Amino acid sequence: MSKSGRDGEDRDVITSRQNPLVKRAREVRDGRDRDSIFVEGLRLCEEAARAGLSIESALFTKSLSDVERGSHLLRELRDAGARLHAVAEGVFESIADTKSPQGVLLLARRPRADLEEFERQLAATSATAPLVVVLHGVGNPSNAGAMLRVAEAAGTQAVVSTRHTVDLFSPKSLRGSMGSAFRLPLWAGAELADVLAWCAARGIKTVSTSAGAGVPHTEFDWTQPSAVVVGAEGGGLAPTEVGATDASIKIPMRAPVESLNVATALAVVLYEAARQRGF
Repeated sequence: MSKSGRDGEDRDVITSRQNPLVKRAREVRDGRDRDSIFVEGLRLCEEAARAGLSIESALFTKSLSDVERGSHLLRELRDAGARLHAVAEGVFESIADTKSPQGVLLLARRPRADLEEFERQLAATSATAPLVVVLHGVGNPSNAGAMLRVAEAAGTQAVVSTRHTVDLFSPKSLRGSMGSAFRLPLWAGAELADVLAWCAARGIKTVSTSAGAGVPHTEFDWTQPSAVVVGAEGGGLAPTEVGATDASIKIPMRAPVESLNVATALAVVLYEAARQRGF
């Protein structure tokens, strides 16, 4: 290790790829340590700090601390109690999950996404007619992140992901959500049957998307409590899963197009719901 001259920061610059913290960062990045999450990039780290995540460590390069926005973030993280660790450029590149690293990443405690915490956060929204998104079998982390982002942008109150869906706190999912994963109430790892029963018990109408449905998405009443259930990329929901929901809608498309990217399809549906709700 070499020394860093900035007061208030860890004065040892990490220069070894075998450093214990560096090795742990890779474990978190690769999903081998699921107690923590890996947050990379200036904007996403700013969002994490603003959302009040329990940040354990911040790893950064000198290039970050040399710019005002970067040094401001480091001060904010230090004030929040995070340990700051300067890292050599080459070492940082060995940890980063992006092709063009911005010189900062965080290791933070994984936010709770269990049913109890989900219900507590949802109740705090005071939504009288909640709009919920249910992701079932979504396997692409970038798609999942984009769906969280559009859900928040369109005014959705909460998101549920089944155990067949990718980790919403994986590095790629977090980058796709750009902070929405830190703010939305999330229930992760649920069974679809349990989600449908939970909605039924609360008067929330479950709505699946299916190319074979007879009702266009613009003709459904989205002002009532609703949960949009979307399936995996390519295959979508199975016929039995569509049949298990209260209603099914379709997005009209001109031939020969038969389907949309799942994140795009969700955006179309949610913005129609937002329009009807006066958003």
